Amino acid sequence: MLEKITFIDLIEVIENGSIQVRTKTAIKEDGKEISNSFHRHVVAPGDDYSAENDKVQAIAALIHTAKIIAAYKASQIKA
Repeated sequence: MLEKITFIDLIEVIENGSIQVRTKTAIKEDGKEISNSFHRHVVAPGDDYSAENDKVQAIAALIHTAKIIAAYKASQIKA
């Protein structure tokens, strides 16, 4: 029996306050993983994170302070 499982397996906060989210998709046959792939996306300070996973939302609520958002936006203007 084949089974496809998708889940967030890694959440990282980088120096500028951005949150990198890695989603793993695993294909299992009879309980053994036979294939996998990964997708990453970034939640930048100031982004709407309301549609994110509960864990990502909790991290963003803690990390994305007004100070972090202002610093991130200022760094984007310089770039």
